[in-house]
Amino acid sequence: MAEVAQEWLEAAEAGIIRTRSGTQYKPSALRNYRDAIEGKLLPEFGHLRLSSVTRTCVQDLVDRLVAQGYAPSSVRNAILPLRSIYRRSVDRGDVASNPTLKLSLPALKATCRPLPRAAEAAALLAALPPGDRALWATALYAGLRRGELQALDWSAVELEQRLIRVERAWDRRAGLIEPKSRAGLRRVPIPEVPRTHLLAHKLQQGRGGEGFVFAGRNGRPFDPGGTLKRARTAWQHAELEPLRLHDCRHTFASFMIAAGVNLKALSSYMGHSTITVTLDRYGHLLPGNESEAAALLDAWLQRPNEQESRVRVR
Repeated sequence: MAEVAQEWLEAAEAGIIRTRSGTQYKPSALRNYRDAIEGKLLPEFGHLRLSSVTRTCVQDLVDRLVAQGYAPSSVRNAILPLRSIYRRSVDRGDVASNPTLKLSLPALKATCRPLPRAAEAAALLAALPPGDRALWATALYAGLRRGELQALDWSAVELEQRLIRVERAWDRRAGLIEPKSRAGLRRVPIPEVPRTHLLAHKLQQGRGGEGFVFAGRNGRPFDPGGTLKRARTAWQHAELEPLRLHDCRHTFASFMIAAGVNLKALSSYMGHSTITVTLDRYGHLLPGNESEAAALLDAWLQRPNEQESRVRVR
């Protein structure tokens, strides 16, 4: 197992082994895989042949991790590289079965953080130091991931056309990388609030609109830790509930749904691989209780002209 795991990591880092969707593993994902392999899997299975590891062996490891107090997500993440190793080994005919299938894994607990309403988001933005407002406005009203914000270049920001082209992301060790998935390459509309802040930020930078949009003093992408620390200090003084950058992404999704943007478009703007991902994460925000659904149908039935243009279903 130790030999196979090392070979798998090297091949994945070289781009030879890819994800099930055919994309390269992200550097951060491979770092997590290496930590799980070296810290949890090899101490248990490193000395064994691949064919000697049974489902019972893997389940025993899962049960021990749970008993030791690991969070459900940490337990699941510890098994992910083992699943990838065995999936490839089965496909290549090196082993006959995959012992990571049909495991009893701890259930993930849904954690719901309250998201700011539109007025609260505006107050959070106003309380920030002026130099940080463009960044948080883009996070709140365009929904870019942290690494996408760090890698954003002025050449990908079209203020006149009111859109951002998401073309790359930033990894703290590897530097510029491809977005999270193929769907991560996308065009995101810029509402007026972030557009205004981006215009002011561009003038303030005075670099002729070149380089990273949210650069630190050294010209490299901003430091998330320092940015968050400044924001929390400002919000604490203003007696406002603080946000994380990723909370801004969820806030953007909630605003788009409340504004009536269709779910397919939202899925594209978020960079989700499928609309199912968007539904799973944000379906609970969609309007439509029973009485509202009945009222919508009644209203449509009372408009004969619209009934004539029926949609054909294949």
